Amino acid sequence: MRISRFSTGAAFVAAFAVAPAASAKIIDQGEIGFTVAHTAQVAATPADVWKMLRMPQSWWSKEHSWSGDAANFWLDSQAGGCFCEKLPDAGSGVGSVQHARIVFAKPNEMLRLSGAFGPLQGEALAGTLTIQIKETPTGSALRFDYVVGGYMRFKVADIAPAVDKVIGEQLLGLANVLGGPLPPTRDEKAAETPKEEAPAAKDEPGLDAAVADLVEEEAKPAPDEGR
Repeated sequence: MRISRFSTGAAFVAAFAVAPAASAKIIDQGEIGFTVAHTAQVAATPADVWKMLRMPQSWWSKEHSWSGDAANFWLDSQAGGCFCEKLPDAGSGVGSVQHARIVFAKPNEMLRLSGAFGPLQGEALAGTLTIQIKETPTGSALRFDYVVGGYMRFKVADIAPAVDKVIGEQLLGLANVLGGPLPPTRDEKAAETPKEEAPAAKDEPGLDAAVADLVEEEAKPAPDEGR
């Protein structure tokens, strides 16, 4: 299934809804936008994560491409650079798609992209995907935040869960090529527990500080490190 076949209404939502989610976390939702966040841990160094992050053809799903082939993706990982896709010549010349542009790149730590993915680019929307990498004793903790806002011809309540699944799928794809996601830590499990039952992270002995930071940030938008 290619997202290029879906551009409006229920078909758009149905196309996104088939994507498996690594986790489902809509952390904010309003009348004109929403924010979704996903986290994972991998047994790879931040340098190895950064290297793979720069090769979307290896982990971004072909099911969410315009060409149907992930080999057509490329990413220029510097400010102003493009996360783009080549559209092979079908008889009228080679085409291309800009999925997003790079607005912040700090090797081994953070990559921020500005773009409304897939059929969302046909709406009057702004989308910001922030990808954070933090070193842990066992490798790296990863976090994807995608913030979307503006005017669109869809209901936020229908689109937010669908987009959440798509973003989760991309994080899972990245984790898988890095050896697969590690089992949840105690702090991640605690974050999934109802607030009144969850132990306070600051009182929990032996917590992984880097992962604890990511979990604590789940309840708020991604930090703007550019300030």
